[in-house]
Amino acid sequence: MAIAKATIHGAISIVNAIATGKGAALGISKRVNVEMETSYGKGVIIEVENKSMSSRLINKVIEKIVPKNELSKTKLKISLDSEIPTGYGLKSSSAISTAVAMACAKLFKPNMNDTEILNVGVKASIETKVSLTGAYDDACACYYGGFVVTDNYKKKLIRSEKCLNHVSAVIFIPKSRKRGNVRKLKASSDDFEQAWNLAKKSDYWNAMNLNGIATSTILSSEPEIILKLIENGAIGASVSGNGPSIAAIVKNNSVPKIKKLFSTLDGNTTVAQINNKKAEVHEL
Repeated sequence: MAIAKATIHGAISIVNAIATGKGAALGISKRVNVEMETSYGKGVIIEVENKSMSSRLINKVIEKIVPKNELSKTKLKISLDSEIPTGYGLKSSSAISTAVAMACAKLFKPNMNDTEILNVGVKASIETKVSLTGAYDDACACYYGGFVVTDNYKKKLIRSEKCLNHVSAVIFIPKSRKRGNVRKLKASSDDFEQAWNLAKKSDYWNAMNLNGIATSTILSSEPEIILKLIENGAIGASVSGNGPSIAAIVKNNSVPKIKKLFSTLDGNTTVAQINNKKAEVHEL
């Protein structure tokens, strides 16, 4: 009998990776806890607060780490507790798949390193069609915290640094969950390439704004919102992931103004702090 508990955080997009395979993201304080308990027997039991989580993704992560002979004689109970709403572009699946990989590694393969753990979640995301690019940028931002800039196709972390500004993320979660057609993003690949090059030089807020303007015209039902947010004091604003949520990075004293702007739209607004802490796992 053993129990491992992993804690990881969500993230928001700085540069969407779908068009070019290169992305950037920033960790936020909304967290996910995964507890994994082993006992004699067989089978995987997943207990989730919100039922919309893909158990296919979790099972795929498990089968990539836990040896077959162990799985045939071990019952695994996984409890998930997440503050990140699923399906809104706030990286819940990257956070969950990585946290499950961390817990599995702790109990079954303690010598796995950071890169190996991240790669399991990324491969599982592609194989279960949860993500088109494997979302290496999202997984790294959830895992390491702070800013990350990545080449998703090469699974390479190009840049990683803490966000030291005194800022918060004000996130709007629309009532309607409909997203635009993400494949259309490829038509604007020059904009995304430019945004990524800005992020690579640590010019994150300009990268985020350029990404916001490029993604919102294609994916958002409110394309003019990005410019409105910037006019009202957001230092960075963008559709997060493939939407539909919209994130604005604001100095702490501008939070009420941005919340007020979002309140004119149909949906909910939540405020998150920036997360610079690496994900952790320990055995209980």
